[in-house]
Amino acid sequence: MASKAPSASRSFIWIILILVMLGLGGYGATNFGRARASIGAVGDTEIDAGQYARAITANLRAIQSQTGQNLTIAQAQSLGLTQQALSQVLAAAAFDEEARRIGLSVGDERLRAEILSIQAFQDPVSGTFSRDQYENALRSAGMNVKEFEASLRADLTRSLFRQALNSGISTPESFSDALYGYMRETRDFSWARLDLTALKDPPESPDEAALAAWYESRPEAYTLPEIKHLTYIWLTPEAMAARLEVDEADLRALYDSHPERYNQPERRLVERLAFASEAEARAAMEAIEAGETSFDDLVAERGFTLDDVDLGDKTESALGEAGPAIFAMEAPGVIGPLPSLVGPALFRMNAILSAQHVPFEEAREELRRELAGESARNAIAELIPELDDQLAGGATLEELADSVAGMELGSLAWDPSASEGIAAYGKFQESAARMGEGDFPELDVLADGGIFAMRVDRIDPPRLQTLEEVREQVAAAVTHDRRMKALEEQARALLPELESGSESLSTLGLAEVVEEGRSRSDAIEGTPPDMLERVFEMEAGQWALIPDRDGVIIVHLAAVIPSDQQSGEALAIKAAIAGQVARDIGLDLESAFAAALQEQAGITLNQAVINAVHSQFP
Repeated sequence: MASKAPSASRSFIWIILILVMLGLGGYGATNFGRARASIGAVGDTEIDAGQYARAITANLRAIQSQTGQNLTIAQAQSLGLTQQALSQVLAAAAFDEEARRIGLSVGDERLRAEILSIQAFQDPVSGTFSRDQYENALRSAGMNVKEFEASLRADLTRSLFRQALNSGISTPESFSDALYGYMRETRDFSWARLDLTALKDPPESPDEAALAAWYESRPEAYTLPEIKHLTYIWLTPEAMAARLEVDEADLRALYDSHPERYNQPERRLVERLAFASEAEARAAMEAIEAGETSFDDLVAERGFTLDDVDLGDKTESALGEAGPAIFAMEAPGVIGPLPSLVGPALFRMNAILSAQHVPFEEAREELRRELAGESARNAIAELIPELDDQLAGGATLEELADSVAGMELGSLAWDPSASEGIAAYGKFQESAARMGEGDFPELDVLADGGIFAMRVDRIDPPRLQTLEEVREQVAAAVTHDRRMKALEEQARALLPELESGSESLSTLGLAEVVEEGRSRSDAIEGTPPDMLERVFEMEAGQWALIPDRDGVIIVHLAAVIPSDQQSGEALAIKAAIAGQVARDIGLDLESAFAAALQEQAGITLNQAVINAVHSQFP
């Protein structure tokens, strides 16, 4: 079975193995490769500390590629990256243990074929496998041939489990059809607003009994939350960066390493409408040229919105075979048919974006902030052990604030609705919700690399305000509620005439708005957030009332427009849906199977070695 694995899978395996192992040098993880220290085991299969270190490294590099930020091990722990790495190596060990138990392994020929296919081990001139290239690459990664081949054999054996788990997975065609239909069907409808200024018979002002009844039926609305009076210390990367000097050479090196950021090539703002065949696309283009239709009309006829066909700004190379023709256009317009990844297409070019160059001098301040920020986060991380020791030794928050330049000492009357300043951080909110009076202050890391600690000085319990305290608020709420009910009754009285056709929204003097081709994901300014959700629950020809905060929306659904299930774009999207669902099911099966294997075999962990691995990272 393994010998029939596609070449793409083989490429993925060796890319991951080689790139991860070659990337270990900067993190000091190679110290574990020779000592064979174990962080634990699944059954009788031990987990090498180097394997765990490589998993952490891969996760750190993934975050770095996404954000451009180098995380410290403390930040990685706070974000759950180390726990994620531990889960990964435990799952791998579970598969290895099961393979050992049942005697499953790939043969030498399969292993040899895999190694020979790895481009990193091939001579750059002849393109054939080079033993010297092989050994040099492994030596650079801190591994020998025996270690690498054992690791590769284990990974290929795990792939046998994955192939077995995924071999029977398929997404029913009806599922993709239903999901695509749900996503892409649209509605044509009209609506008008009847607001409170149109109320003909305003209700009477509420009396004392009405106020009391409203107040007593909604105690939660008039109860003040628990308030925690906090003292906190807070050191931000910005505050630390303001005190750091940045070397000019480092600024220049950073600028040179990001040419795509400061040197933008010429681009075009482009929309693409794909067709099932060249003939269909050509007929559409001829209709546009004859003035019989427009690009916008074609998009609407196909059941799409302009957001669906918008490609954004693209370089010539990003447009593939269509690029040269589009970039030859001297002014905005429609061109086609041209080839695209989803079939023959018409392209509308909306704007020419000239190439841009940002000189080093103009980028200097941005570069300084970036480098200083990274240095500041590293400097803060280095302070954490010392500050932890001071807290453990009995130092107060006030004393810590005095000992570190740039550290803020503040106070806050906190409840869960607080969102200003340090309260905007999720980690601070979690700590504030958890801590009580007398709890020991603990240093914690924020998402941006800053640190904080807090102390609860006093807690005010929740309190129901008296009716006298909230009388104006209650009176306003009761009055608004009565007026809205009266307005809804007034609007409901109009429905029989609208349903019979004797009146229309416009003849009733209302400002009618006509909507065509609206999808579920659209947003209509000036309407309730659930407006389209309610419209999509209606039947064609139906009238309905949708209450808003200060008015009522009267809606008439004119037509339900199903999605085109057979267009080129529809077929491509449904294929993508089916593939993604199958992959998600496969990952869930792998995770469940690995968990079952771990439970069956049992897990042991050596926290001392795990901590030692962490200590090797900056």
